[in-house]
Amino acid sequence: MDTKKIKKNMGYKNNYLSFYATKDDDAIRLKAIEEDIRPPFFRDIDRIVYSLSYTRYMDKTQVFTFNDNDNISKRMTHVQMVSKVARTIGRALGLNEDLIEAAALGHDIGHVPFGHVGERILNEISLRVNEGFFNHNVQSVRQLMVLENKGKGCNLTIQVLDAILCHNGELELKEYRPRKKDIRTFLEEYENTYKDPGAVKKLVPMTLEGCVVRVSDIIAYIGRDIEDAIRLGLIKEEDIPLEIRDVLGCTNSQIIDTIIKDILTNSLDREYLKMSDGVYRAIKALKKFNYENIYDKANSIEMLEFYNSVFNTVFDVSLKGVKEGNKDSNIYMVFLNEMDEEYIKNTSDERKVIDYIAGMTDDYIVKEYKICLNKK
Repeated sequence: MDTKKIKKNMGYKNNYLSFYATKDDDAIRLKAIEEDIRPPFFRDIDRIVYSLSYTRYMDKTQVFTFNDNDNISKRMTHVQMVSKVARTIGRALGLNEDLIEAAALGHDIGHVPFGHVGERILNEISLRVNEGFFNHNVQSVRQLMVLENKGKGCNLTIQVLDAILCHNGELELKEYRPRKKDIRTFLEEYENTYKDPGAVKKLVPMTLEGCVVRVSDIIAYIGRDIEDAIRLGLIKEEDIPLEIRDVLGCTNSQIIDTIIKDILTNSLDREYLKMSDGVYRAIKALKKFNYENIYDKANSIEMLEFYNSVFNTVFDVSLKGVKEGNKDSNIYMVFLNEMDEEYIKNTSDERKVIDYIAGMTDDYIVKEYKICLNKK
């Protein structure tokens, strides 16, 4: 096999990248490895896609849980849409698509069952047991850096992990400008998110590719969530304020097309991403509309109480099993018995349970809840 020529073919895109793009030679890992024919960020894609946590995307809530409509988005479809939007922007701007795809596909791996509602409950539990703040983007990094591969991690590049850490699509900006970092800076920012409640909102990606993934998270969900809400009868298209429709359009396709073209127009051959004033204002207004008419109404009071009972019951029973060293408990049989000895030794009992719950799918936590009710 002509390895040299194959490597050249695999990395041909580096000859056409923008001056502001992240080159394959820039890739940094926490642990050195022997590289193969795949470029480093391309290899990260493989490590993410073949991870067990990636497989579990298929049964995790995006916005709506427990509905009978098979056309409603799950977490799996969302991350694929983020990847597609981000790669479109990245290719048009001459950026590293491999880095973009890896970060996009891995960005929500730390999402817990029942979406952001579940995340809020797990954060409350984490604070109660003195394990710090819980954020899904931070857990995504932890899942890939620490928990995958039976507690040994995937050893992804810092650029991919950083883009995942900084992806927060809840915070829209008019301009996205990367900030230079090294391994030490990345790890400090990661650790600080557990201690400082405002740290997550201050995170800025170290690469322009990371900025693309961050803005693509918003682009991918803001219109699709509207279409899902219309399918479920929560809103009608004409409910969207006219001043928003006039700028962005009203279908998912129109919204994505408008925002992408606006970003490309204002960002080509620049070291940052930027939107026009009009599009930025319309996105902020549409997000506000979505919160008031979709996200805040996606779950009834009864469902919220149910979710709270599910998380707290599973946490309490699982923690009891760990404290007692009950090797027949589910947390041991499903999770801890498989984990590396270093993870077992260096992780608090409370954090073990948080990691266990964060990795669950919607269906699994409900099944676990029913089992735990019989043990209380």
